[in-house]
This record gives sequence, structure tokens and C-alpha cells, in this order.
Amino acid sequence: MPLLARLLIILALGSLMTTTDAFAADGSPTITVGTQEVGLTAGYMLPHRLTQDHTTKQQGPAFMPSWMMTVTDPVGDGWYRGQVSIGAEIVYIQFREPFLTHGVGFTPKIKYTFAGLDRIRPYAEFAGGPFWTDLAGKIPEESSRFNFVLTAGFGVSYFLTDHAALNIGYRFHHISNAGTQYPNIGLNASLPFGGFSFFF
Repeated sequence: MPLLARLLIILALGSLMTTTDAFAADGSPTITVGTQEVGLTAGYMLPHRLTQDHTTKQQGPAFMPSWMMTVTDPVGDGWYRGQVSIGAEIVYIQFREPFLTHGVGFTPKIKYTFAGLDRIRPYAEFAGGPFWTDLAGKIPEESSRFNFVLTAGFGVSYFLTDHAALNIGYRFHHISNAGTQYPNIGLNASLPFGGFSFFF
């Protein structure tokens, strides 16, 4: 994935150069109710063939711009102390195997960010929504161009400043048409990712 790695490095350097805040030596970022987050995540999708009926090794790069808003103050007192954010994400996948095809979707999203570790903020996220792909009829797992994509995963944000963070993590992806057309075996994949976010 040399091209994808170069893209992530360029994006990370760009976020550093365009952020006006200096690195803070002490303290941690304060995320309040109403704080908005705009981010870009990119990764490489790797297939999971969970049953003998799953035969396709679909894989390729994925790009996911997103917007979120924090909707709670920190809740809890222990290691689980954190905040809830809701928002939406666009999902674009370029399938390079078994042949070049594309997929694009729109997913409402919810995220829980653990807030107890200063500038290092682990989080868990879930998203799901409609997804269109031209894989339909070309592989045995998919018979419909209109599908749904569900993702669940976890990650870590490292706040470079109070308003900019680098993110790395993992997502599990499931794509299927929810039984609206058959066959509907579905596609499953892992997606390790990296990216950055701006908070304002």
C-alpha cells in the first residue's frame, strides 16, 4: 500500500502545518457539548471469508470523510469516563480485487470517546447506512447494487493540539442488501485505518 501510506503521511503533515495552535506541554483538550469534529479517515480493506459460501477476496482502499458533534458532557468516574458524539460519514471503497469496482455510501454514526487519558483518547464507534456498489452480479455474494454497510470498531486519537488529532484504529465492515434480493450472502472485511480530525 505505498500510495495509501504516502497519502496518510501527506494528510498528517498537512494537518500539522495548517494548525495554528502550538503543542501544549501540560493539560488536556477540553471537549464540550456542541464541539464539532471534521475528519478524514483512510484505510485498506482486507477480506474475511466467514463461511464456505464466501469465495470472493474483495480488497482495496477506503476513504471516509466525516462530521460529528459532541452531545454529552463526560459521564462516569472510572476508566470508562467518556463522551458521546453523533454525526455522519461518507464511505467510498475502491475494490481492486477480484476486479476494479467501486462502492459509495452514507452512514449515520455514533462514537464513545474515553476522556480520562489527557491527550490520548481511545474510542469505540458504530455506523450504518445505505451503500451502492457495482459489484452486483459479478460475484456470488452480491446480487443487488443497492446495499447497506454496517461498521463497528475502535481507535485511538492523539491530540497534537487542543483542536487537532491524529487517529488510528480498526473497523469490521459488513455489506449486504438486508434480504431485499437473493442471493444475499454479504461481504465481510477488516479495515485498519489512519486519519486526522479537527475540532472547533
